[in-house]
Amino acid sequence: QVQLVESGGGLVQAGGSLRLSCAASGSIFSFYAMAWHRQPPGKQRELVATISSGGTTNYARSVKGRFTISSDNAKNIVYLQMNSLKPEDTAVYSCQGLRSGSDSWGQGTQVTVSS
Repeated sequence: QVQLVESGGGLVQAGGSLRLSCAASGSIFSFYAMAWHRQPPGKQRELVATISSGGTTNYARSVKGRFTISSDNAKNIVYLQMNSLKPEDTAVYSCQGLRSGSDSWGQGTQVTVSS
C-alpha cells in the first residue's frame, strides 16, 4: 500500500500563497489519478483539484484560476499551489491516490487563512 503524507499547511493572510505537497511512499503511477480535497470546519469534505496520470487537470469552480495542481513524477510528489487565498479556503487539505478498489489517503494538513 502506497502511503501519502501531506505537508506545507499553515497560517497565511488573505491574498497570500501556500504550496502543499503530497509525498507518496511509492510510485504515483500506481494511481490513475491524484486528488486534493478539503474539509472546512463544520462542513463536508469537497473535491478541490485532480490530476490524471496523463497530466489532465480539473478544478472546483471555487478555486479555478487561483489553485494549480501539478506532479513531480520523478520525486513522487503532487503539489497544490494556492494563490490569492481567501478566508473561506480555511480547511484541512488531504490528498488522495485513486486506484481501483484501494484508494490511498493522507492524514491532512491544516490551512488557515486570516482576514
